[in-house]
Amino acid sequence: MRRPSVPPEGAAKPARRREPLTREAVLRTAVALADRDGVAALTMRRLAERLGVEAMSLYHHVANKDAILDGMVDAVFGEIELPAADGDWRTAMRLRAFSAREALKRHPWAVGLLDSRANPGPETLRHHEAVIGSLRAGGFSVAGAAHAFSVLDSYVYGFTLQELGLPFESTGDDLETLGAAMLERMPRDEFPHLTEMFLQHALRPGYAYADEFAVGLDLVLDGLDRCRETWR
Repeated sequence: MRRPSVPPEGAAKPARRREPLTREAVLRTAVALADRDGVAALTMRRLAERLGVEAMSLYHHVANKDAILDGMVDAVFGEIELPAADGDWRTAMRLRAFSAREALKRHPWAVGLLDSRANPGPETLRHHEAVIGSLRAGGFSVAGAAHAFSVLDSYVYGFTLQELGLPFESTGDDLETLGAAMLERMPRDEFPHLTEMFLQHALRPGYAYADEFAVGLDLVLDGLDRCRETWR
C-alpha cells in the first residue's frame, strides 16, 4: 500500500483560513503581495501561503496566474477616477492623470502592466470608455481621441516610472541633502549649467520634484488643444 507523503520537517504550512476563500480575496491579497515584494515575487504558492490555503484551492477561483494578473490590473484601473463626459475635457483629463499617477505610485508594479492584458476586465473597459467618451465630447475626432489617449498615458506612465526610480523622495529634504552632496563632489566650473540648475531651482526652499508633473501635464494638454481641430 502506498504511504501518504509527509512534508519534510520544518516545511512551511499555510495557516488555516477561517473565512471562505473568494476571488476578490485572492486578487486583493495578490495586489498586496505585489505592492510589497514586486510582481515578480507573485507565485501561486506564495499567494496560497498568504491566504492560508493550499495552492490547489486557488484554482477554484482563478484559472491561472494570467487570470490573477488580469484581475490585479483591473483592480488598479478601478482606483483611477473616471473622467466625466459632460464637463470640460481638459479638467477631466487633468484630474484623471493625477488620479492615475497616484494609483501607480501605490502599485509600482502596475506601470508596465496596465495596457499589457489581452483579457481586459470590466473596470478596465469602463475606464477606457469614459476617457474616450470625454475626449469625443470635448471635440476630438475618433483618431484625435486615440492620439490624445496615447500621449496622455505615455506622459503619466513615463513620469511616474521616473519618479519611482529617483534616489530621493520627490517632496521633503531628501533632494536638498542629495543635491548638496553632489555639488560638493562636482567641479562646478566644468558643469556650470547643472550647478545653476541646482542652486537657482532644485535646491531653493519649497521646491518639490513632484510639482514638475503638473507643469508637463499642462504642456501636454496645451498641445492637444492646439491639435484638436486638425485631427479629423
